[in-house]
Amino acid sequence: MTRFSLNRAVWSVLPCILLQLFACKQNNTPIAANIFQDKPAAFPVDSLINEASGIADSKINPGYAWVEEDSGNPPQLYLLSHTGKRLKAIFLKGAVNRDWEDIALAAGPDPSINYLYVADTGDNDAVHTSSFFYRLAEPLAAVDTVRLFDRIEFAYSDGPRDAEAFLVDGASRDIYIISKRDAQSRVYKLAWPYSTSSPNTAVFVETLPYTGVVSAAISHSGKEIIVKTYTALFYYHKNEGENIAGVLQKADTVLGYELEPQGEAVGFAADDKGFFTLSEKGNSSGQALFFYARN
Repeated sequence: MTRFSLNRAVWSVLPCILLQLFACKQNNTPIAANIFQDKPAAFPVDSLINEASGIADSKINPGYAWVEEDSGNPPQLYLLSHTGKRLKAIFLKGAVNRDWEDIALAAGPDPSINYLYVADTGDNDAVHTSSFFYRLAEPLAAVDTVRLFDRIEFAYSDGPRDAEAFLVDGASRDIYIISKRDAQSRVYKLAWPYSTSSPNTAVFVETLPYTGVVSAAISHSGKEIIVKTYTALFYYHKNEGENIAGVLQKADTVLGYELEPQGEAVGFAADDKGFFTLSEKGNSSGQALFFYARN
């Protein structure tokens, strides 16, 4: 949920900043391991995309990334070029955008298909008894409307949470959901196989040493993870055979990050040669698509 005043935005982010600084100090977190460029290439974004909350680079539409907007917007996905130009919007007919907060391209039930997962998991006041993922085969750019998709309903094992980030384990297909507003962001596991016809339960597995998580991404190689807050990017290396819960328990590395007006999206490039971040427009005059190239 993103429609709020500047004062509210500042006060909502300030606790996150303080807690992140404390967490980094306590864990002696290393800063910028020279993995990616500290300064991104920046491309102005089409002004029609004002409330971007997730980004996932396309595999079958080279040179474009999928972008979603959050609550108050239509149930649609944008194809955005790597230079910030909007190609088109594709509608999910029958879907509801209660509060879409992240997106990922990942494995699913058919190993021959790349699936988009759209997280309808935003819940600012933690009042919803259920949240949802929409899962669909990645469409070609020629498609205007998607009519076939799965709706994965779930509830948290310990009550409602506001969550704006998730990761799909490419090997197990388990989904890991990361909360935003807890004093330390909490990680929940939605274990495969999850039902598309009845509610599932996301089970708490661990806390992170920081808060305010707004997006997360796993590389297409499956070996790297980035977890994003408004003010920082936390990087993890995933070894063969490790699950995501185990990886997130390891020490993180803080990557170089150019602050954005209200940066809520991170995603690896399809060729893993870098990663993108994207911001909501917020109270700024515009926003840019940032690309951090690999060193």
